[in-house]
Amino acid sequence: QVQLVESGGGLVQAGGSLRLSCAVSGRTFSSYAMGWFRQAPGKEREFVATISGSGGATYYTNSVKGRFTISRDNAKNTVALQMNSLKPEDTAVYFCAARRFYSSSYYGSDYDYWGLGTQVTVSS
Repeated sequence: QVQLVESGGGLVQAGGSLRLSCAVSGRTFSSYAMGWFRQAPGKEREFVATISGSGGATYYTNSVKGRFTISRDNAKNTVALQMNSLKPEDTAVYFCAARRFYSSSYYGSDYDYWGLGTQVTVSS
C-alpha cells in the first residue's frame, strides 16, 4: 500500500512563499507520476501541477505558471511544490497524489493514491 503524507502548509501573507513536501512510501516511487491538486472552500478540487516519473516533464495550471515549481527527489521518495508570490486566491487545502503510471496527468481521476492534504492560507 502506498501512503502519501503532505507537510509544509500554513498561513502566509500575500506575496510570500511556502514550500509543500510530500513523502511517499513504497519501493517504486520513480515509476509514479506525481501531482498536486487543491480544493478551496465551496469549490471543486482543481489541478495545480504534475511531474513525470523521471522528473523530466512538468505541467502547471495557468494560474500558477511562473510562481509555482514542482520537483521530485526519487532517492528520497519525495515531491515538493515551491510556491512563490502567493495570492489570497491560492488559499486551499493542497493534496499530493500518485499515479501508477510513468506519464503525468491533469486529471484527478487518473491518480491512484492521495494524501490527506495540508492547508495553505494566504492573507491579503
